[in-house]
Amino acid sequence: MRILITGGAGFIGSHLAERLVSDGHSVTALDDLSTGRRENVAALTGHNRFRFVEGTILDSMLVQDLADEAEAIFHLAAAVGVKLIMDEPSRSILTNINGTENVLKAALKDGKLTFVASTSEVYGKAQKFPFSEDDDLTIGATKNLRWSYASAKQLDEFLTLAYVRETQLPAIVLRFFNTTGPRQTGRYGMVLPNFVQSALEGRPLMVHGTGEQSRCFGHVADVVEAMVRLMTTPAAQGQVFNVANDQEVTIRSLAEQVIQSTGSSSEIRLVPYESVYPEGFEDMERRLPDVSKLERTIGFRPRRPLSEIIADIVAEKRAAMAA
Repeated sequence: MRILITGGAGFIGSHLAERLVSDGHSVTALDDLSTGRRENVAALTGHNRFRFVEGTILDSMLVQDLADEAEAIFHLAAAVGVKLIMDEPSRSILTNINGTENVLKAALKDGKLTFVASTSEVYGKAQKFPFSEDDDLTIGATKNLRWSYASAKQLDEFLTLAYVRETQLPAIVLRFFNTTGPRQTGRYGMVLPNFVQSALEGRPLMVHGTGEQSRCFGHVADVVEAMVRLMTTPAAQGQVFNVANDQEVTIRSLAEQVIQSTGSSSEIRLVPYESVYPEGFEDMERRLPDVSKLERTIGFRPRRPLSEIIADIVAEKRAAMAA
């Protein structure tokens, strides 16, 4: 199958590209390299079933041309990361909404199977745990620009499901929860690679707030496995899925586990949110997904333990420091 991945040089996109090529598919990766990196797809460079195209999802003609060549589309390109959203909110909103519109319009021409990446952020300040796909979504006040990403992704979901209803476009929405693993950069506030890098360098691990806020971390290889299975599951079309591990950990405990795993002498330092983010930031205490719908549909759910995820990131960072 010929597959287009937008954001194909990004963290998740590059892992997905490698898996699809190894499975015998032909992949075109579109990326503007604003957050993606050429190094992420270096192992595929020169492969006769892989092509990299530098360009933006905001270029509707380019997106249409590449979609016309494909049989399926994974739309992963987005402005991501809390820090980036807070620093450049208007750019982030427009990239996420207009880019998704361009992809869906391009897919509509021939009714291409399309995956649209969403995020656990859409659950906002919801207090019902665990989060299931049909739950109400509770977003904070508009003065808190932190919620602009969640709102943009909600619109992406609404637009995708509108195309499904109105045109029968075979589309699937993927809500990712803290996917992590090798190649993830800490540049945009991604917590686990930042913790590992700090621990290996003997610097303090900076934990925001009280550190009692909890998250669930999924290994990128498990997330890719779920995506590949969904691709061959017609019953998944028109649906929204949490794609996540559901093992909860506090951020303070995460920092402690990283220190233990690396054998570091680093300290944990609590940092007030206001010293890190501009005005308009608001956090949520828990993000806990219900993954039962995904497991019922494809017979699989991300399960790799946090210890393995940390070990993989530590190994990658150590190798990079030794190079």
